[in-house]
Parts: sequence; C-alpha cells; structure tokens
Amino acid sequence: MGFFDGLRRDKNAAGTIKKHQEETPKQVETVVQEVAPVVEESVHQVAEPVQYQPEVIERAPRAQKPAEPEVVHRELKSYAEKAPVTHVVGQTKIIAIINQKGGVGKSTTAINLSACIGELGRQVLLVDLDPQGNASSGLGIEKNLVKNCVYDVLINDVPVEQAIIPDICAGLDVLPATINLAGAEVELVSEMARENRLKDALGRLRGRYDYIFIDCPPSLGLLTVNALVAADKLLIPIQCEFYALEGVTKLLDSMKRVKNRLNPTLDIYGVLLTMYDGRTTLAKQVAEEVRNYFGRIVFNVMIPRTVKLSEAPSFGLPINQYDPSGKGAQSYAALAKEVIARG
Repeated sequence: MGFFDGLRRDKNAAGTIKKHQEETPKQVETVVQEVAPVVEESVHQVAEPVQYQPEVIERAPRAQKPAEPEVVHRELKSYAEKAPVTHVVGQTKIIAIINQKGGVGKSTTAINLSACIGELGRQVLLVDLDPQGNASSGLGIEKNLVKNCVYDVLINDVPVEQAIIPDICAGLDVLPATINLAGAEVELVSEMARENRLKDALGRLRGRYDYIFIDCPPSLGLLTVNALVAADKLLIPIQCEFYALEGVTKLLDSMKRVKNRLNPTLDIYGVLLTMYDGRTTLAKQVAEEVRNYFGRIVFNVMIPRTVKLSEAPSFGLPINQYDPSGKGAQSYAALAKEVIARG
C-alpha cells in the first residue's frame, strides 16, 4: 500500500466520524422531542391526586329493642255491663292490705295480687281506700272520668254498685278512689256509725266475689279503721329494710282494739316480705327476724325488688300483663296460688 493510499483511508474515516457526530445530536433531539410528550403526560398522570374510594362495609342490622307497651286507658263501664260470672262464687273473703308505714308495697301488692288471682279464674274486687288513688291509676283508670268513687259510697250513701268499674282485667273489678277521698277523714267525724260505713257497703257484695281486697292508706285514721272493721283478715306487707318492724307494734295494738270492740273475727291472714334483695345481708337478716317474730303466718313467697314492678303502674298494667315472664310476675303468681291454698 502506498503512502497516499493510507492518507486517503484516514481522511475517509475522519469524514465518516464527523458525519456521525453531526447526525447524532439531530437524532437525539428527535428522540427527545418524541419521548418528551409521553414523559410529560406520565408526569401529569402521576401528579394528579388519587381519588380515595372508601370500601363499603355492610354492617349487620342492629337488634331492635322490643316495643314497649302503650299506656292503657281503661274503658269505664257500669256495673250492669259486667261480664257474666262463669263459676260458682264461694264464701267471700274480705282482706285489708295494711301497714301504717308508707312505701312498703301495699298498692303494688293490692294491684298485682288481685290481677293474678283474677287470672286464675276467681272473681276479685279491689277497693282503693287510699286518697292518693295509686291502685286506681296503676290499673289505667283515669280518675277525672270517674263519676262515683269510694268517697261517694262512704259519704253520700251512693250504692256501691254505681261506683264499681267492672272487668278492668280478667276477673277483676275496681272500686276506685279520687282526690275527693282526701276530705273523707274530716267528714266522717260527724257521721253516724262512722266506723261501719265501708262494712255496710261491702256487706251487700258478699257472695258476688271470691275475694275483696282493700288497699289501705299509710295511716291509722278513720279510713283505716273502716277497713279494719270491714275486713275479715289482714295482709301486712313488710319491706325488707332496717325500719321494717317499726310501727308494726302500733298496727297490732290498733287491730286488737278494733277486734275487742268492733270486729271480733279480725285476725292476721298473712305477712308478706316485699322488696327482697337476696344479695344483701340486711335483707336476709330482716326476713329471718320477721319469720321468727310472726311464725307460720309469713308467706313462703317473697316479692323481689325489680325495676319492672316499679314501671308497670306508669303503663296502667298489672305485672302479669306488663312483664309476664319476669321475676315480679312469677312471684305474685306464686303468691296468688298460696293465698288460694290458704282458703
């Protein structure tokens, strides 16, 4: 190879390199121009905020609370509209539910024991002799609609049938009380045979009812004396609390005086322990003390302290209708059976 052939080869090689160097930036620029929009679009896509889509979680439906019973407003029928009695009524027993101490469960016992005995197929009359009228309102009787009450029977000589509201519950009639009864204590003072007013009124009902229960006021006034004279027996509720026996001595003294002078057949039918809370030592001690003091006349059934027993009167229902499966209803149902068994 000659010298010039070598130079010519080197020149050609140098030209090829220079051409390549000149074309490369153009190609790169072209590639950059082609790629740039794609990159820019990708950047914009990444830069856009991501919309968070919360996951929809299906929750199980909440358990619905059982519907509360509605407040009952009783139909005030006349005694002539009373449903026919389907059984033979035996000897009528008039029992006064009495304790001069308030808040021991007299009205609660009067309402629920009467309703439970009526549910067992007996005919029962509940006499509300308390001016507060709790036994009447606790059974859904609107006192402002009552035409005649026990006050009219005692003071105005209205026949007792005109004041009785029949069929309040199965087998249960009520002789209601209104606020008028509050003045009866004073008005009876000047009346003839004032102690015998209730006895005379209820005496004409013997043979129509198996049981007549009298809900007495928390006092030893003339209304209570009327109940003591009219009753055959006494049912004494005693609260399982510290002051349970306080005042019972005075009640027993009053019973003895009435028995000696006005009602020789009067005696204690039974003692009922109420508001019993088996979790407390105090309740157990009081129950034991009462049983030791009164002996066999104390009922075997004890009425527990339950919220349902306190709620039922606000709905105008006895416990066997308001909470039939509860402890309160079961206790009063057992008490009703024990009362019937005692005769």
